Amino acid sequence: LFRKRLWGGSFTEIFKRFGWPLCWLEHLSLHNETGLDPPGIRVRAVSGLVAADYFAPGYFVWAVLIQNLARIGYEGKNMYMAAYDWRLSFQNTEIRDQALSRLKSKIELMYVTNGSKKVVVVPHSMGVIYFLHFLKWVESPPPMGGGGGPGWCAKHIKAIMNIGPAFLGVPKAVSGMLSAEARDIAVIRAVAPGFLDSKFLRLQTLEHVMRVSRTWDSIVSLMPKGGETIWGNLDWSPEEEHDCDSAKKRYLQCSLSEKNTNHSNEKRGFQAKERMKYGRIISFGKAASELPSSQLPTLGSKELLRTSTSSNSDASCGEVWTEYDEMSRESIQKVAENKAYTARTLIDLLRFVAPKMMQRAEAHFSHGIAENLDDPKYAHYKYWSNPLETKLPEAPDMEIYCLYGVGIPTERSYVYKLSPSDRCNSIPFQIDTSADGSDGGGCLKGGVYFVDGDESVPVLSAGFMCAKGWRGRTRFNPSGIATYIREYQHKPPASLLEGRGVESGAHVDIMGNVALIEDVLRVAAGATGAELGGDRIYSDIIKMSERINIRL
Repeated sequence: LFRKRLWGGSFTEIFKRFGWPLCWLEHLSLHNETGLDPPGIRVRAVSGLVAADYFAPGYFVWAVLIQNLARIGYEGKNMYMAAYDWRLSFQNTEIRDQALSRLKSKIELMYVTNGSKKVVVVPHSMGVIYFLHFLKWVESPPPMGGGGGPGWCAKHIKAIMNIGPAFLGVPKAVSGMLSAEARDIAVIRAVAPGFLDSKFLRLQTLEHVMRVSRTWDSIVSLMPKGGETIWGNLDWSPEEEHDCDSAKKRYLQCSLSEKNTNHSNEKRGFQAKERMKYGRIISFGKAASELPSSQLPTLGSKELLRTSTSSNSDASCGEVWTEYDEMSRESIQKVAENKAYTARTLIDLLRFVAPKMMQRAEAHFSHGIAENLDDPKYAHYKYWSNPLETKLPEAPDMEIYCLYGVGIPTERSYVYKLSPSDRCNSIPFQIDTSADGSDGGGCLKGGVYFVDGDESVPVLSAGFMCAKGWRGRTRFNPSGIATYIREYQHKPPASLLEGRGVESGAHVDIMGNVALIEDVLRVAAGATGAELGGDRIYSDIIKMSERINIRL
């Protein structure tokens, strides 16, 4: 296995080498207590442009953008892929691999060898909050920071073009941690058919996925940030007026001809829509996702105390240990009895069901909103990747872009149920796929409530900081760095010949979106946000941001 690829590339090849996916999963796991290498295994990020040009043969990630940048004169000396081990907490990539120091040196070298021209940074998805961490790290004093001093960012960075930014987290990180159910597994199924089939992993695929992913601290970096202020409480949420039916119509209309659009409003009724309670990120039972909060039981976090159980795993199931194996049936029952969880109470829930993971990861990440950003405690690295607990650098000439797709139903909250209590299933909760909206319409489908987004990141998480949190001079953006929102209305590929589409707004496919590529090329060629035309907005991000009451 020496110097062989473990992630991406051809999964068929991978499994020929490993002979058994369990061995592969073991290699992808990190140490349960340190979050670093397990004994005897060293897996490292691939370096160079090949690290993430393609995920699998024919499945591009950065390849199309690289090719287009090459057309306008970019090459090895002025284009660099900053690959990092995305399983680790951000600070641990520096502790183990010196990844942040290498990125700092690389930017300094490119600046010096290209006539003191500043760099344009283009992070994607989790890479966006990783680079936010870097911005704070690079100017902070050692040993915790990189020692670049104030002014380093202003001197070296022209613009940061964040693609599909998960600034405020993603609700599906929660369903991933709770029950290892996430749409992304479907992507792996598409790229590697048969890989997740039970004949490989016996019948416990999700248990294996959970056991491995809970060793990755980075997963916790994607938890919803900003609590109920951002994500809503039991009764309110910034997206509560989102109308899925008209959004769905728009989505379908995009793929139809534009001829009939002027009739689209004829049949719009006047009955008041039931407001969705998106703030309840996890509800046990459909009723709990809809009832007035006064009818829900309240459970203080003190009551969620684990009563551990003697190990009840049955050897014939195969030993797939998850932290759930240490919970008693009463504890599990108690979780479901507290019918609904918001972004604030979710953290208690996760500390309860995954104490080891949360204890390890909460030393590296934080999910609140800072009261006073001048408090010395915010000099600690655990706050650096949360835009609501850190200040942007003093760099008034820098620009920050939020570039993301809209118009695709995106997971926002979930209806759960207790799993049937057979002994071989050690994950006690699962999404209730039988829960659907009334009359087949609405935002609830298969146990998931959907809002507008790019299929992975809701508009709220991708756009809020550029729309409001950092707009103008704020306590989060003291030097008033200019921010721009560029949204890309999703259009599915017109035919199979288009592959994944040239106007896609989907989280990864957007990397082949011609309008996005044009925006990146123009900035890389020297244009400013104003020259691009400023904001381009299709979603309700401005309205949503106005509904959020946060001190700026």
